[in-house]
Amino acid sequence: MTKKHTVTMMDVARHAGVSQTTVSFVMNNPETPNIPDETRNRVLASIDELGYRPNALAQGLRMKRSGVFGFITDSIAISPHAGKIFEGAQDAAWENGKILMLVNTKTDPQIEAIAIDSLLGQRVEGIIYATMYHRQVTLPPALYDVPTVLLDCFVEDQKLPSVVPDEFGGGYAAVQYLLEKGHRRIGFINNPGNIPAAIGRFAGYQSALQDYAIPFDHDLVAYTVEHSDNGYPCARQLLQIEDPPTALFCFNDRTAMGVYDAVRQLNLKIPEDVAVVGFDNQEIIAAHLYPSLTTVELPHYQMGIWVIQKLVDILSGVEETQPVQHKITCTLIERASA
Repeated sequence: MTKKHTVTMMDVARHAGVSQTTVSFVMNNPETPNIPDETRNRVLASIDELGYRPNALAQGLRMKRSGVFGFITDSIAISPHAGKIFEGAQDAAWENGKILMLVNTKTDPQIEAIAIDSLLGQRVEGIIYATMYHRQVTLPPALYDVPTVLLDCFVEDQKLPSVVPDEFGGGYAAVQYLLEKGHRRIGFINNPGNIPAAIGRFAGYQSALQDYAIPFDHDLVAYTVEHSDNGYPCARQLLQIEDPPTALFCFNDRTAMGVYDAVRQLNLKIPEDVAVVGFDNQEIIAAHLYPSLTTVELPHYQMGIWVIQKLVDILSGVEETQPVQHKITCTLIERASA
């Protein structure tokens, strides 16, 4: 098989009857007044006819821009739950003429350090640092030397821009929905960890109750075992107290799965006897439970778009007096369980 000839700038120059310098000027400085329109049009026609494709890396080096963003994550790349984060980021990157270089570190600090060095060696224009769940992070010092935007995480001193879900708003929306449905005994199965999601969703739960003049009842709150999302024992506990809840708000959709099992074993029905609302909108779970699960959606796709646009703005010189700590609304997805 004959190897296909790669069209070069010299080929374009010969075809158009001009110098390589002229071709370079036409390509990189399209408004240069010193080149006649007839010459410019001839060069552009030759580029099109020959199918010349400039070396993007070489162009980037000349312009001190690589056209590449680094995307570092702990485990998003291997999670079907959070895949929309990368999908949103990739769509926004294409819209802005950028390419993403993805590295999945598996939460290994050594891999992370090597990945950062490698990305910086590739002259990436900026880095997105993303985590699987909303949390505070401590970043390697090298990330402060390159434009960096944080996704689903934040640094304590807030010196870098970040985007996270509005956990409080999501919790509030879930409980308000149940209150509007007429429920007044609403249980909450929460995660025991001291993480923003657990803290924010619980605060939203309490605030919604307060706004509807419903006294907070400690007996209606249960916590899963640490490092477990199993809502089964919590649901059995809450549904067998003297005055049981008529609705359960769950920390996430995996917790809700266990709740479904407990409700059925107690010979109750969803939503007739107990309404259930989850959190995350993990569609592989929420849409396929029976009845399908009403839940609050984490704005993964929107967060992915936001970080790319923020990085583009930074590189374009859009000034900020202080790095933005942005929260995106978590939308309630109504299905059949509440």
